[in-house]
Amino acid sequence: MKLRHFLLIGLFILGNFTNAQEIKKNAIEVTGAAEMEVEPDEIIFNIGIKADNKNDLADNEKKLFEALKNDGVKNEDIKFKSMYQNLYSKTIKFTKSFQFKVNAKTNVSKLFEDLNQKWITTLNISEVKNTKIADFRKTVKINALKAAREKADYLLESIGKKTGNPIEIIEIEDYMSDTIVPMAYKSAKMSNVQLESADTGVDYSFDNIESIKLKYSIKTKYEIL
Repeated sequence: MKLRHFLLIGLFILGNFTNAQEIKKNAIEVTGAAEMEVEPDEIIFNIGIKADNKNDLADNEKKLFEALKNDGVKNEDIKFKSMYQNLYSKTIKFTKSFQFKVNAKTNVSKLFEDLNQKWITTLNISEVKNTKIADFRKTVKINALKAAREKADYLLESIGKKTGNPIEIIEIEDYMSDTIVPMAYKSAKMSNVQLESADTGVDYSFDNIESIKLKYSIKTKYEIL
């Protein structure tokens, strides 16, 4: 029994000594950052229609779908959002809202002209996206990690040391860069598009939309050789 106790104590001390060695290991901690601007290729719009009765509302909905179809918007890219009936209003009694998306091939200026109708109540940008944004995020994060390694290399080289194996790699959360919020047109500087402005000569093409900005940081720790 005594021999067993001694063995256990010896293993415990050896384990603590190994942990102490790991803790005392010389290391350098650096943070790398990378950025990228991505051109959007998809815009999601919210749109609302109105009518005095259900029959007129159905007719206006049909006209809306026809207008969107003529401008290249597919039926599967149009989603119903909500419907509202106001029994006390003397003007707008029935309203219905939808969401639809367009791509870079869409003539957005012509789309606005076609949707500049009295029975349409609202038209605004919900989201600006890039369909390959997940791949771009990966690229930026990899570049951030490479930047961290490069920083560790030149810092250690300046004191005659070398970068060893990575001990720790931590992605610094950046919720803003993961969230693609409505972007502004470069010239108009607005995220909400008013129907009255459809004929003011503003360029509503994809070329005139602000780029999506991605930025990520990676914190790393490397052995010092």
